[in-house]
This record gives sequence, structure tokens and C-alpha cells, in this order.
Amino acid sequence: MYPRITDIFSDLFGFEFPVPLFSFGLMVATALLTAAWLARKEMDRMYAAGQLKAVEIKEPGKNGRVKTVKASPSALVWTMLLIAAVVGVAGSKLFHIIDYWERFVLDPVSIIFSTSGLTFYGGLICAGLAIAYYAKKKGLRVPLIADAVAPGLILGYGIGRIGCYLSGDGDWGICSNLADKPGWIPSFLWSETFPRNILEVDVVADTITKMERNGMSTEVCQGATGVYPTMLYEFALGTILFAVLWALRTHPFKAGWLFSLYLVFNGVERFLIETIRLNPELSWIALSQAQFIAILIVLAGVVGLALTTRRRAADPVPVS
Repeated sequence: MYPRITDIFSDLFGFEFPVPLFSFGLMVATALLTAAWLARKEMDRMYAAGQLKAVEIKEPGKNGRVKTVKASPSALVWTMLLIAAVVGVAGSKLFHIIDYWERFVLDPVSIIFSTSGLTFYGGLICAGLAIAYYAKKKGLRVPLIADAVAPGLILGYGIGRIGCYLSGDGDWGICSNLADKPGWIPSFLWSETFPRNILEVDVVADTITKMERNGMSTEVCQGATGVYPTMLYEFALGTILFAVLWALRTHPFKAGWLFSLYLVFNGVERFLIETIRLNPELSWIALSQAQFIAILIVLAGVVGLALTTRRRAADPVPVS
């Protein structure tokens, strides 16, 4: 594993970078930029088709004066990206604190300022609400903006999981054994030991400790050769689901349909992955926080599909 991407250069060329570049941060940045680039392309397409109206932006004019011009809503994407980055990280940390409240009470400082411990759904919900507020303030139709960002969201999520894999940040699955592996599956997709992981732990021993802490049977870890690299599964699923959403982005249904489908895809994918991961269960239900939220997201997506699976009216003439 390479928790610091700069270690690759050290291993290959013996060159030490003065400032380490962390794999997780690099992949999160890549995920955000990829999602933003895809959102820009889709907003420009919607703008050209007359689905999205123009927005007013300020740009430098002659003699250094600032002038107001009308442009495609894609011009606002970088501001949305900044909102997503700031509010998303705060929301991710907030949901992680809720998930591990007992540990937070014992040592709040280390939990708050730790570079690990980010919960995806916390970031998605908080950043989504913030961007929706910003879009509405700019006079844009929130369901259309949601449709525009949906494909990039699922792909960005998958890319971010590669950062978890490279760093070995604990987001792996339960114990696995190569003796149980079907012959057609590569070994690295079935059992991974995450050498040099950023937590500096033995993954099997750490998994056993977590399972015992959560009241789970550790019988599955007897003779284990590693753990399931669930991050790679999520990257693969994210890529496949992105291809489906991207292919369906010109659908004839009402605004919000594609985002509703994204919610269903996202919730089902996460719920299934959680069955082989080790997040603690909620005290009042035999589900992890992520599984509970995933169910709510699927239900919201199903309701959204029921309300939007109707052919939309003809697109208006673009507003220039």
C-alpha cells in the first residue's frame, strides 16, 4: 500500500519529496474534479437544450472594470465544488462522530482533528443540501442540477474509494480466506493484507478486535489470509453505475428522475457492501448507520422515480 503517493517515487527512484502527498487526499481531489468536470459538461448540454436557463456572472471587462454577463450555469460549478469540499468534509466528520460517539466522548480532540474518520453519507447529505440552497438562490431548478451532478457523484465516490484502498484506512471488509476463493477471481480481489497501511496495524488482528467489540463471531477469521478489499468492489460498482447513469442522462422523463435513480443505485450498493464491512450497528436496530441511511435513500429514490417517471413537456427555447 502507498498511504503517501510520494513513497512510490522513493521506492522507484530513491527520491524523497520534502512534503508528503497523501493518497487519500489526492484521490478525493481527483474525485471532486472529475465530478465537477462531468457536471459542467452535462449543464452545458442542458443549457444548449433549453432545460437550464442562463445565470448572471461577473467577469473582468475593459479598463479593469467588472461587468455582469449571462452564461451557462456550468460557470457556477467551481463555486459548487468549493461548497461541496468544505461542507462535505464537515458533514462527513459530523456523521463519523455520531457513529463513534462513545470514542468521541473519551477523546474528542483526536477524533475531530484526525485526517481519517470521514463518513460518505454525512458529506453527501450536508453538501447536497448546501448546493441545493446555492442553486435555488441563483434561480436554478434544483431537480435539474441534481440530475446533472448524479453521474459524476457515483463515479467520484468510486474514485474516492481508490484513495481508501491505497492508504489502507480501515474501510476494508471482514476476514477472507484464499482457500474459499473461486478460481476465476484474482487473489487481490478476494483477500488483501494492506501492508504498510496508514493505520500501521495487522489487518486481520484489527478486524478481529473490531468484530469482538461489535459483538460479532470471529469464527470467519480462523485461518484468514486477509480481508475483503471492499474499496475495489465499490470502485467497480461505481464505474458501472456511472456508465448506466451517463447513458440514461438524455432520458425523456421529468426533472429529478436521474437523481432518483442515482439514489436507488447508491443505496442498494452501499447496503450490500455493508454486509461484509465492520461499521458498528446502531443501538436500536441491527443495522449500521450507513445501512439505515441507505434504506432511507433507496426509499427516497423510489418515491422520486414514482413522481418523475412521466414524460416532460417539450424543452423551451434557451434563455440567452
